[in-house]
Amino acid sequence: MKNLTTLFILLTLSACASTVLEPAASMVRLTHTEPNPENCQFLGDITGAEDNIFISSEELETGARHDLKNKAYAMGGNVVYLLTQRSAQSGIFYDDFGSQDQTSVVLSGNVYKCSRQS
Repeated sequence: MKNLTTLFILLTLSACASTVLEPAASMVRLTHTEPNPENCQFLGDITGAEDNIFISSEELETGARHDLKNKAYAMGGNVVYLLTQRSAQSGIFYDDFGSQDQTSVVLSGNVYKCSRQS
């Protein structure tokens, strides 16, 4: 029973954490400017997401960026040209009042391997 309680607590706490940025992925740059094709090779499309009802909007956005950078690095990229950013909200509504909170963020972009940061 003690092990089951410990497992439950660990699972609950892990549900409150956002995506962790891998150390090597910290060098991936996000940009709203399309990279110069003379210096950069297109590697593919990518989507990064974070969804969690237990963390703040800021942590959702940071988690989505971390997910995007981790995936771009795994593809061999060092630049992500951001194309879209979407968020979703969910809420609880009663007869006369309610509340809505942001519960997910999704980023999409194109991954590039650039010889120089362009």
